[in-house]
Amino acid sequence: MTSGIRLTTLSASHADDAELVSALSHLVNGVYEVAEQGLWEPQSARTTAEEVASLLRSGEITAAFLDGELVGCVRIHELSDRICEFGMLAAAPHRRGAGIGRELVRFAEAFAVEHGREIMQLELLVPREWSHPSKEFLTAWYTRIGYRPVRTGRLEESYPALAVHLATPCDLVIHHKDLQPQVRTASSST
Repeated sequence: MTSGIRLTTLSASHADDAELVSALSHLVNGVYEVAEQGLWEPQSARTTAEEVASLLRSGEITAAFLDGELVGCVRIHELSDRICEFGMLAAAPHRRGAGIGRELVRFAEAFAVEHGREIMQLELLVPREWSHPSKEFLTAWYTRIGYRPVRTGRLEESYPALAVHLATPCDLVIHHKDLQPQVRTASSST
């Protein structure tokens, strides 16, 4: 793990911590406001305090702390007996380059392996008719760490309530990473 970053899977009890819930939702919304600029109608938010509290109650949020400061988070959940997914990946902009995103992705992948999942999935929202610099950067970064696009869908198919807030037509590119070598290694060491 990168020096000083502490990762903690938050529990249902954290859902009652209004300050933490607010900090998490502000972090995610702030990061996505920049990363998805131009994709959404003005005043659209990636998440709400209510959604974050619900995800905390489900045990799906892992937070990153550096020097006691909340600096990142990721949502991890199991989709099937073979696939785990991460999303809502956010790293504090003023701590970029500290390896927070990389550590959160590694943690998510280790979680999947520990739970016997063979594939890690992520969804990347991309504009259909133009190139978005943040999305190009993320596509290249995810490709470097082993993720491959497996299908493309429309946001309205998976998230109809969100699609009405798009400012531009977008696709949802589903990426997978094969974790099977890691799953075999984890099971052979037990």
